[in-house]
Amino acid sequence: MSLKISKTEFKKDVMDNCRRLFRKELDEATPQEQYQSVSYAVKDMIVENWIATQKQLTKDDPKIVYYMSMEFLMGRALGNNLINMTAYEDVKEALDELGIDLNFVEDQEPDPALGNGGLGRLAACFLDSLASLGYAAYGCGIRYRYGMFKQKIENGYQVEKPDNWLKYGNPFELRRPEYAKEIRFGGNIRVEYDDETGKTLFKQENYESVLAVPYDYPIVGYDNNQVNTLRIWDAEPIVDFQLDSFDKGDYHKAVEQQNLAKTIVEVLYPNDNHYAGKELRLKQQYFFVSASLQAAVDKYMRNHDDIRKLYEKATFQMNDTHPTVAVAELMRILLDDYHLEWQEAWDVTTKACAYTNHTIMAEALEKWPIDLFSRLLPRIYQIIQEIDRRFIIQVEEMYPGNEDKKRTMGILRDGQVRMANLAIVAGYSVNGVARLHTEILKKRELKDFYEMMPEKFNNKTNGITQRRFLMHGNPLLASWVTEKLGTKAWATDLSLMSGLKKYVDDPKAQQEFMDIKYKNKERLAKYILEHNGIEVDPRSIFDVQVKRLHEYKRQLLNIMHVMYLYNKIKEHPELSFYPRTFIFGAKASAGYIRAKEIIKLINSVADVINNDRSINGKIKVVFIEDYRVSNAEWIFAAADVSEQISTASKEASGTGNMKFMLNGAPTLGTMDGANVEIVEEVGSENAFIFGMSSDEVMNYEKNGGYNPYEIYNNDADIRRVVDQLVDGTYADGDTERYRDLYNSLLNTNCSDRADMYFILKDFRSYAEAQERVEAAYKDREGWARMALLNTACCGKFSSDRTIEEYAKEIWHLHKIKVEA
Repeated sequence: MSLKISKTEFKKDVMDNCRRLFRKELDEATPQEQYQSVSYAVKDMIVENWIATQKQLTKDDPKIVYYMSMEFLMGRALGNNLINMTAYEDVKEALDELGIDLNFVEDQEPDPALGNGGLGRLAACFLDSLASLGYAAYGCGIRYRYGMFKQKIENGYQVEKPDNWLKYGNPFELRRPEYAKEIRFGGNIRVEYDDETGKTLFKQENYESVLAVPYDYPIVGYDNNQVNTLRIWDAEPIVDFQLDSFDKGDYHKAVEQQNLAKTIVEVLYPNDNHYAGKELRLKQQYFFVSASLQAAVDKYMRNHDDIRKLYEKATFQMNDTHPTVAVAELMRILLDDYHLEWQEAWDVTTKACAYTNHTIMAEALEKWPIDLFSRLLPRIYQIIQEIDRRFIIQVEEMYPGNEDKKRTMGILRDGQVRMANLAIVAGYSVNGVARLHTEILKKRELKDFYEMMPEKFNNKTNGITQRRFLMHGNPLLASWVTEKLGTKAWATDLSLMSGLKKYVDDPKAQQEFMDIKYKNKERLAKYILEHNGIEVDPRSIFDVQVKRLHEYKRQLLNIMHVMYLYNKIKEHPELSFYPRTFIFGAKASAGYIRAKEIIKLINSVADVINNDRSINGKIKVVFIEDYRVSNAEWIFAAADVSEQISTASKEASGTGNMKFMLNGAPTLGTMDGANVEIVEEVGSENAFIFGMSSDEVMNYEKNGGYNPYEIYNNDADIRRVVDQLVDGTYADGDTERYRDLYNSLLNTNCSDRADMYFILKDFRSYAEAQERVEAAYKDREGWARMALLNTACCGKFSSDRTIEEYAKEIWHLHKIKVEA
């Protein structure tokens, strides 16, 4: 695409925007105003191609994928858009001529608060790949006002603050009120018989409703003129405040509508450990799913006349269980709005809906209390009852008298609506997100479904976009890769990275590669000094674990190992020890108490170690506040070691592991999720693998036989670290602050099983792997070779490869070509 206009015109646009928007000359504008002025100038260029893309869609009438997700963790838009427009350097030069630093301007953009973890970032990578590969796609989600939260660390504790990312508006979005949809909750269903048609009609009455208003956000493809759309829905009251409402006594109704609309889109994942929170989550899910499906069906019907062929032009990919109410909502639209017969509607739905499972953790497979679900979504509940009734008949036909099958596979069981079961029964495809994960689903978690309908199951190993996580996040390495490969084509074909293998033993290339790593470490060290007030040495090993805080991801194992190393250094100051900087970044869900205790522990350990001068800076511990896409780009670029240490069998895939690999950081990890495939690509000698296998973990979980007290009693080093949780060492003498963490490791006072995630069981193996890391890092040539090989072997892990597999094997899409 590149800069379609001259630099002179672009500069004029920026200056004109500043005058028009803020009544200021550019040199008088605040940094935020400069960012807005630049962004609107970039948006003007994008809109031309956005219009051209829509025209191409109308002309070609291709099948469209609607990617439905509660989260889209997009990251900042300005820099990524410029990279994909191949206009980054041109704009940088134009702004330099105006005396403005593009990097500084980019820093004024808040990260859009539309997601939280890997699920949302994967969705963002997928949208980027869909546009870059030329596929027609809409992302469908919610325009959260405050996202999850902005994380502050105060006195070592996580404090959740509102993330007011829309404070200054979002220059890249477009409000589209002409496509607004009504969404109904509650009430009752009146059944009527229509004499003329002979059909039974279902009418929802006494409901409350909100207006879903779409905001379109451009998704710029890489150098191909294509601009797809992320459509995020805002909620507005249908009855707004009007003067006459005061006279009619409708004031309270108007207030209720205003409040309903406000709460639906206020935050991502409201705390659901109480009834009101559960209800709000279900409202959010139905809100965006219903709006998205209504819009998709309307779009189809504008150019087609047979709703029965909807599946030929639209496919709905449900990203995890959150959007799976789509199955019943599509049925509702087809049955009640288009008056199809049940079997006709079911044929369309089961050819149009597909499901991605993102978790092996049973508690993350959503289940709703029937009383809540049926009260909030009465018609949807009726439809699910009928789907369940018909499915149970099928189970009985295939497995006569097998009550166990009905119990595990039924959609309505034990007073709950099981959303994953609904998705599997109705979806034409069910995919896992890494080979190991898919095998566990088939053999264990979803075994009965796999036996009954094996043709639905398939694997699509996750991937990441190299355009954001190398081109934008690590421009030094990106330029070096282009120079060494003699082409920039790796931007859309990451398999070309294998061409770097010929340089892994070249001393000059090794030195250049490590020099780039050092510069990125200096950049991150500067960030840490500015934000944490901690001086870290870029010559130390940057050992990094950044991801959501969850017990199965085992940040606790990591920090306990740091405590163990600190004990060793204190006892044996004469030991040779290569300096290490342990870097953490993680948000804990607001209601997840133990995860928040682990954050406090990490910060307490950091306080003690970082202020102990006697260890001469051999260890530093840093917790990076408010981990998000924009600081993640810098962290991945600077990491020496990628910590991927989840309990084997618990992590579906992971994508952080791939971002570290792309940027030349070897994996220290268990054989879990996509780590298995990373090790296959790079070779086990170029990773540091430890711990039990997934089979061993699952065997202990099924058959018992693990007693953490045995390890505690027999290993003095481990016993000392565990005891330090309750002897006040890291709590200013308070012996109770970390009692819950201590109990979770040794007894069942606060958990179903002692040491549920096998931290003590894997501790020694982990410590040995960390010793191997240190030994390997001391061999500078050997380490450079290993780091460079990780980058050279990352080709498989592009989201472009993943999306091509979805497009060919699940969605059956054809590419479009947008002319400039």
